[in-house]
Amino acid sequence: MARGCALLLAGAILSGLAACDQTDSVQRGHRGTGMLQLYEGKTLAKAADLHAVPEAEPQDAAEYDAPTVNQTHRNVQVLTDLTGLEFSRLMQAMSTWIAPEEGCEFCHNPKNLASDEKYTKVVSRRMLQMTRDINTNWKSHVADTGVTCWTCHRGQAVPSGDWFANPGRAQAGSNMLGNRTGQNRAGVKTVVNASLPSDPLSAYLNGDYNIRVQGNSVLAGENRHSIKQAEWSYGLMLYMSDSLGVNCTYCHNSRALASWDESSPQRAVAWYGIRMVRELNSAYLNPIGPLLPAHRMSPEGDNPKVGCATCHKGAYKPLYGAKQAADYPELYGVMTRSPEEAASAAAMRPKDMPDINTTEPLPPLQRVTVAGPLDAAPQLLTLPTR
Repeated sequence: MARGCALLLAGAILSGLAACDQTDSVQRGHRGTGMLQLYEGKTLAKAADLHAVPEAEPQDAAEYDAPTVNQTHRNVQVLTDLTGLEFSRLMQAMSTWIAPEEGCEFCHNPKNLASDEKYTKVVSRRMLQMTRDINTNWKSHVADTGVTCWTCHRGQAVPSGDWFANPGRAQAGSNMLGNRTGQNRAGVKTVVNASLPSDPLSAYLNGDYNIRVQGNSVLAGENRHSIKQAEWSYGLMLYMSDSLGVNCTYCHNSRALASWDESSPQRAVAWYGIRMVRELNSAYLNPIGPLLPAHRMSPEGDNPKVGCATCHKGAYKPLYGAKQAADYPELYGVMTRSPEEAASAAAMRPKDMPDINTTEPLPPLQRVTVAGPLDAAPQLLTLPTR
């Protein structure tokens, strides 16, 4: 009788454990180094809808003699290498990705699609060029997975995960203890509410400050690395960890954090990612700031910028690694099918239209209102050469 009760109790316990949400561990590095990642099924399931990918738009078979977009549309300045069908397909996808409720009217005047009267259309040009830049020139970070507008927007006009410079709260009193530079100010989201400097992102993701703060000498001398600088770097690491939903050992060896030889490959991917984000902010997000209305800016007047959270949104890979961009070759580089078609597209381009490959310096962008016309014709951004 006692043995039977014990067996029933053991069976009940095992059944209960099987029904519990279990934590899976994935080994990212060498055994014995603590380079493990822990994933909870409940957490992943809760975020499943956020990382779902919409079905790709139907794609027509390639037609080398199809009319170019400049033969079917007016005032196309970025996607000039597409056919009219390819252009329309991408525009339909963008409606799903960015403005599923407003549709085409979010960027266009339905009575005059060629008009640039809405700032959202002008901004979209820059974002399309940025997307092509990422997919073509930043394979060191995005590899063949690539990005689309959905990677950041997920069906919203304004993507989540953007950030603004945070000057921190003014320090009360006579400042007799010195400038805290943001320390001991808990509640700042970018540092996961830790009591660390309030804005490590401006220095590292908008500026080019050196993230390595470990000194090479014991005495002060020429070693200018300080505990304060280490705190700022640690704030950035907390932000990156939270953005990707991982811990330090996703990139680092827990017993040799500074050693590249003993780090996982993800550390190199992250190294390129930091530099990619810096370029995106300096070449695209900061220049379009003057185009945005006041309600899109921070209270201090700063423009939104991209960071790790903009694409990842808590996942170790955006969209859990779904290769959505493979369905949209229109977002990779400049598509040229044949010399004849390239010549035809060039002939159709208006003489005063800027070339996407221009190296000439461009005039600064002009501020516009939401409904007002542009003060000057839109200009394409110059991509930095590598």
